[in-house]
Amino acid sequence: MLSIGLRAVILYLVSVAAMRLMGKRQLGQLQPYELVLALLIADLAASPMENLGTPLMYGIAPILALVAVHGALSLLSGRYMWARRLLCGGPSVLMRGGKVQYQEMKRLNYSLSDLAEAVRGQGYISLAEVDTAILETNGAMNVFPKKEEAPVTAGDLKLNTSRRGLPLTLLMDGRVQPEHLRRCGRDTAWLMDALRADAGVKAPREVLLASLGTDGKMLVQYRAEERAPVTFQAMQEKDVNWQ
Repeated sequence: MLSIGLRAVILYLVSVAAMRLMGKRQLGQLQPYELVLALLIADLAASPMENLGTPLMYGIAPILALVAVHGALSLLSGRYMWARRLLCGGPSVLMRGGKVQYQEMKRLNYSLSDLAEAVRGQGYISLAEVDTAILETNGAMNVFPKKEEAPVTAGDLKLNTSRRGLPLTLLMDGRVQPEHLRRCGRDTAWLMDALRADAGVKAPREVLLASLGTDGKMLVQYRAEERAPVTFQAMQEKDVNWQ
């Protein structure tokens, strides 16, 4: 039993390492040749895991070989458009100008029910609201509404808005993040003074999360669930310079 468990752990770690070598994106949406590779890795790992008579290298060696082939194919598809077309195909327009492209859907074996479901998944109730729908090579559907159905933007209203960027996490799970403090030109003393004055925090352990936005506002989430989160102006927006 111990031998079976150990083999399972080794093959599991090798399979995880193989998927990580394929790239972080592989954990989400896969191209066709990547999906085939993921299925093959699962099959190759299963045989030595189940059968003690099968040497471990019979599973590990083919997995590493497939990862090497994947790297070569990825390099090829990234350098040459013809290779990318061959391996991944191309995006397909299923709706253009509000009209369903029936012949393209028929070629892809894509039904009207599939299209309606994908459109609803993008937040549109009816096909009548859609101008363009594109089926990407990884199977994702991107939907663009008709002009009259598009949401109003700040640009439409001619409003001046400040740039929104990623916030800096200054304190997480009771631990100060000194690197992020340095990025915004502040130190731990400044952070604790701000938390004491505006959030009633006496010690870092009371805070689950404290993040500073590009508008200079700090959001504080307390560890104690009965305390409501607070937001306050920790910096002047003109002093924000990490984005």
